[in-house]
Amino acid sequence: MANLITIWNENRHEKINPVVAEIYPDGIHGCIDSVLKNAGFDTKTATLDDPEHGLTDEVLENTDVLVWWGHIAHGEVKDEIVEKVHKRVLDGMGLIVLHSGHFSKIFKKLMGTSCDLKWREADDKERLWVVAPSHPIAEGIGEYIELEKEEMYGEHFDIPAPDELIFTSWFTGGEVFRSGCTYQRGNGKIFYFRPGHETYPTYHQKDIQQVIINAVNWAKPVARTRPVYGNSQPLEKL
Repeated sequence: MANLITIWNENRHEKINPVVAEIYPDGIHGCIDSVLKNAGFDTKTATLDDPEHGLTDEVLENTDVLVWWGHIAHGEVKDEIVEKVHKRVLDGMGLIVLHSGHFSKIFKKLMGTSCDLKWREADDKERLWVVAPSHPIAEGIGEYIELEKEEMYGEHFDIPAPDELIFTSWFTGGEVFRSGCTYQRGNGKIFYFRPGHETYPTYHQKDIQQVIINAVNWAKPVARTRPVYGNSQPLEKL
């Protein structure tokens, strides 16, 4: 299970909304899993209703990058699982947070802010402009990605200033949004990527898939141990 990519999804909309079930018959996690498998990654999926939400100690220990999608059931994620994921990120596991995962317990814990924003479901066109064209997450992407219909997220987005801003979105309603943000926490790398409302086929779009593939490659841990903290003995004779 080395170099494992785990795709986590609460998997609730797919069970109760026929529109979502039609767009993602294997679940959002199944769609992303297929994309990453086809790109050559070793993958597994996990969902909210699995034992330990599918994020056992063994799974987390062997996961290089965790991809997270959640929306209506953030509060059902057990705090002890969030703590384990948090520790693994600090130890070096990458984390890709998608769309409404901005309100997940793990993202809010890592950001230390409310992560709140404006939103609207009105079939807005979204244009994601690449604002860091040399960044590896933008590799293979043109000047922008255009989505004919998406949920609007608008500023102000209550997050810390990103280490790097890769994408900025514009919507037909006039709003803009920081849609591709990177962070480092401890040894771990985090990427937040905005698109992906469940009633639109966003994750079937090739450019969106390419961004996720690029982000997984970027977020994979480097081969080093976490720094040692606390009281320390001198390296030289005092």
